[in-house]
Amino acid sequence: MTYNLLKGKKGIIFGALDNKSIAWKVAEKAHEEGAIFVLTNTPTAMRFGELDELAKKTNSQIVPADATSEKDLDNLIKESMKIFGGKVDFILHSIGMSLNVRKKRVYSDLRYDYFNKTLDISAVSFHKLLQTCFKNDAISEWGSVVALSYIAAQRTLYGYNDMADAKALLESIGRSFGYIYGREKKIRINTISQSPTLTTAGAGVKGMEGLMDFTERMSPLGNADAEECANFTVVLFSDLSRKVTMQNIYHDGGFSSMGMSMRAMRMYERSLDCNDCPDVED
Repeated sequence: MTYNLLKGKKGIIFGALDNKSIAWKVAEKAHEEGAIFVLTNTPTAMRFGELDELAKKTNSQIVPADATSEKDLDNLIKESMKIFGGKVDFILHSIGMSLNVRKKRVYSDLRYDYFNKTLDISAVSFHKLLQTCFKNDAISEWGSVVALSYIAAQRTLYGYNDMADAKALLESIGRSFGYIYGREKKIRINTISQSPTLTTAGAGVKGMEGLMDFTERMSPLGNADAEECANFTVVLFSDLSRKVTMQNIYHDGGFSSMGMSMRAMRMYERSLDCNDCPDVED
């Protein structure tokens, strides 16, 4: 069922790679709700992904951009405004990558050149994007910007590594720019703290399947999947959320408010009977 929530609205969607991506699902849902938008990703990601297919499906144009490059971002924003004949109404930042995670380096043995890349790609790119938009006056009054985060920004989760630091920075950037944008432009900036989601990128996180099983057992409503996240993101893009800004909103089936669930406790008690289970350290 569609509601025309984004009828007449124009946007930019970062980070769609394939049909497992949350950004891909957001693009599909935004299209269904009447929006037009530009799709963007790095040239490298585009070679390995399926962005052309999504562009055809949603009748969208693609403008390649490395979100860590101020020059690329400036070109993306100006080209998008040229395509639309004016400002954009919404932006999705769905970008994250850690070489330390990919190379299986634990938090107490990070390579700092990798760490700097993690922060630049996964968080500082959000600041660069917002600053570029601000300088170009690129977002319409009452527009909405959403970035995807994770609860590891507040709590330590095994295996998430330096991405946790990046997500904490991402959320802080959202609040700081949210104040400036709200005060001067009436524009909303929010982050969504999503359940662990089995995207192509998420599959590379150590222990992902076990994490998803644990959060499913802990969450009263169960994990939120990529399509459900897309539905919620569209609501934040829409005029229904006009006075919601500077928030990190948990979209996780209630996991963020839980201490211990009955289902998780039963699994834990069952594991106590396992005499041969090895201890695991990180």
